[in-house]
Amino acid sequence: MSNILSYRESKTSEEFMSLTFFALTLLFFPQAASKPDAGVEMRGDHAMGFSHEATTHHFRLYQFGGAIEVSANDSNDANSRDQIRMHLSHIVTMFSQGDFNVPMFIHDKTPPGASTMSKLRDQIHYQLEDTPQGARIAIATKNKEALAAIHDFLRFQISDHKTGDSVEISKP
Repeated sequence: MSNILSYRESKTSEEFMSLTFFALTLLFFPQAASKPDAGVEMRGDHAMGFSHEATTHHFRLYQFGGAIEVSANDSNDANSRDQIRMHLSHIVTMFSQGDFNVPMFIHDKTPPGASTMSKLRDQIHYQLEDTPQGARIAIATKNKEALAAIHDFLRFQISDHKTGDSVEISKP
């Protein structure tokens, strides 16, 4: 019986130490909880052609669909701005064709909603808009299944990129 208690006390102590270490890590290094996975950043920088450190992503959920927004952090960074516009232009073409290979590569898995968005590609409209420091993709649909898939996809992006954007539906 004493061996069992010693084992339980040991496991409880190990769990306590693990939780304490995790809490201290978040306390002293809060950016660790708000920064995307290094693999996501590395694969993203490679696939997109611009640095996550020089740019900011936002994902918005709207009643009709949502938006993907990317902007250069420095208003004088014309190179990042131009790379953003080129990348999002390619994304509009690929998503319109039901091709979600880039987000699958970046995230190392199929994002939720991507399969349905691919299947219902004829029900979803993508529109590229230049912004002063980058570009924005407006995503719209009237199909309820496609809308749910778009929202699932964008919520995943918010979570995996750790943007801090709202996961609630808002007005544009």
